[in-house]
Amino acid sequence: MSKPDSSSSFSRRSMLRLAAGGLAFSAPRAFAMAESSQPESFSNNEVVDSGHRFFGAISRGLGEGVETLTSKWGRPNAYILGQEAGGAFIGGLRYGEGEMYTRNAGRRRVFWEGPSLGFDAGADGDRTMMLVYNLPAVEAIHQRFAGIDGSAFFIGGLGFTSLSSGDGGVVVTPIRSGVGARLGVSLGYLKFTPGPTWNPF
Repeated sequence: MSKPDSSSSFSRRSMLRLAAGGLAFSAPRAFAMAESSQPESFSNNEVVDSGHRFFGAISRGLGEGVETLTSKWGRPNAYILGQEAGGAFIGGLRYGEGEMYTRNAGRRRVFWEGPSLGFDAGADGDRTMMLVYNLPAVEAIHQRFAGIDGSAFFIGGLGFTSLSSGDGGVVVTPIRSGVGARLGVSLGYLKFTPGPTWNPF
């Protein structure tokens, strides 16, 4: 009986090792590419369906509000569902945490905090949905967003506001519900971070 060709066996084993190594290398690389690529957008129906499940009975008017935002900012390519707490009169703080969802770049836990300067009355315990527009990559959420952050307009018990990044490229629109009464306009910002912090600055 003839012996198997050792060079052939070595060649096959080498190819298998190389293939396994290539897969091990390409998996994290593919994951990193997915994290850094621009998320695909969501349709209005997808956003409204998610909002209805999140807000429940108080979500009346959400569809109309989302259509208004779409006419101004286009379709969001990420959204955040979370909880927010804060309250102020003349000045105060706002903290929150939630999950950011994207269509093709996974989901990520995010935290936000920031000062709120203006004429807010009452304390919040809000369920908050945030629509994110023009997000170039999931990690780009970790920055400051400034703008008019108050009760810009109400539809069906939900408050809609908009904030923009420093270069104006990314827009975040919080949609809030809660027991706190917010009057007037709050000027401030929200800072998104990958972990919790008590420093709003």
